[in-house]
Amino acid sequence: MALTLRQLKYFVATAELGQISQAAIQLTISQSAVTNAIKELEDSLGTQLFMRTASGMTLTNTGRRFLNQAYTILSSVDEAMRIPNLESTLTLAASYTVLGYFLPHHLQRLNTLYPQLTIQLHELNRESIEEGLIADRYDMAVLLTSNVANPELILEPVIHSVRRLWLCAQHPLLKRGNVTLADVAAEPFIMLTVDEAAFTASRYWNETPYRPNVKLRTSSVEAVRSMVANGSGVAILSDMVYRPWSLEGKRIETVQLRDPVPPMSVGLAWRRSAELSPAMHAVREYFRHTFMEPRAFTGIS
Repeated sequence: MALTLRQLKYFVATAELGQISQAAIQLTISQSAVTNAIKELEDSLGTQLFMRTASGMTLTNTGRRFLNQAYTILSSVDEAMRIPNLESTLTLAASYTVLGYFLPHHLQRLNTLYPQLTIQLHELNRESIEEGLIADRYDMAVLLTSNVANPELILEPVIHSVRRLWLCAQHPLLKRGNVTLADVAAEPFIMLTVDEAAFTASRYWNETPYRPNVKLRTSSVEAVRSMVANGSGVAILSDMVYRPWSLEGKRIETVQLRDPVPPMSVGLAWRRSAELSPAMHAVREYFRHTFMEPRAFTGIS
């Protein structure tokens, strides 16, 4: 039998949070990715790890025993990653969306792995991040990489978060088998502007003869969420910032568009001429380990 680190991580997150939706949010991936990983894991083990109920996911007796083994494996991998006595300071820049919806969980894990590492965090827009990295004011950055094209910087992708159409519950488009940008163009559109989101949207819209019917431009993801949930418009945003409920407690649904829409890519960046310090190396290896391609483990019973 061959299991992967990714399956183990998704299993542990689901076991701890009790819901696939919450595990997907914490892991910054889609719910289907978590569901598929758990199914693959159960198929490999030949046993059921969870009881599926209306309120969430409950571990079976076998699942509880396997959780202890999963903790042991993941702890061993974490221990192998540690750099002893990494007493250092890392100046890290991050863009708004990354800091709000991606980075906090990973900062907490980095603090656990490297308690003597001090991370000085700065929230900036992309242009300021690029300029600060080149001027050596920041050691490293975590940002949306799709608009970065500076030859003086090295980019290393971390995740690619799928962009989907956001709709209110009971929206007529939910009943359609295939939804296209032509369908979206007929709806009032809520355009997010923060982190150059509107510029990114214009690039994939410009590949079509259609244009969004923009009702509101806003820098607030929560404003988009509320407007969509209230039925005031639709939006196209990534799974990374998706939450199923608005602040008012109204449901938001998502649909995969038939037309190609690029994912939102998050990655690390640093100055090309910089020599990686132990702290920079540790952070890079942490993200490589956390989001690496599946790697097989055998002999787990």
